Amino acid sequence: MAYRYNRLDKDNAVVLLVDHQAGLLSLVRDFTPDEFKNNVLALADIAKFFNLPTILTTSFENGPNGPIVPELKALFPDAPYIPRPGQINAWDNADFVDAVKATGRKQLIIAGVVTDVCVAFPTLSALEEGFDVFVVTDASGTFNPVVRDAALDRMSQAGAQLMNWFSVGCELHRDWRNDIEGFGGILGGHLPAYANLIQSYSQKS
Repeated sequence: MAYRYNRLDKDNAVVLLVDHQAGLLSLVRDFTPDEFKNNVLALADIAKFFNLPTILTTSFENGPNGPIVPELKALFPDAPYIPRPGQINAWDNADFVDAVKATGRKQLIIAGVVTDVCVAFPTLSALEEGFDVFVVTDASGTFNPVVRDAALDRMSQAGAQLMNWFSVGCELHRDWRNDIEGFGGILGGHLPAYANLIQSYSQKS
């Protein structure tokens, strides 16, 4: 049987931002702090640009895990926000699952902290329920590359697709003729090399 390319569809995708919390961010060591925050906000900007439903959730935020990154709350003031009182796996929280299912969308774009727990557990649970899951590897972080690679392998073997925020944006965008300045501005705002590319293009125009 030939491989079926299941590409992201802006009309069928929802973004899940799981446990990007102030305390948990201190555990991320497979990216530098600035690099990681830039990646998370790039994914958030892509979600807004394509008007994707976005769901925010936190784990035990009144404890050491801390509050959600304020920039995410500011970017999505009207998005469903589910502070889980204790469930480690977001999919064990009925409010979170209900919010996902209420979108009517089958493609889940997920990122979070930490990759091996807060991303892997709901990913495996959603796959079991028949959702298509796309894990954004560079907007998810954990203790070290060994832990990250094991978690990504576990999710990939279960059927999740592994992507980075740049490829998520490009697959959703499909065609540069749809919008050059808007989408290019997002890429340039988060990738210095792409900012140089856009500047070069602008000077020629």
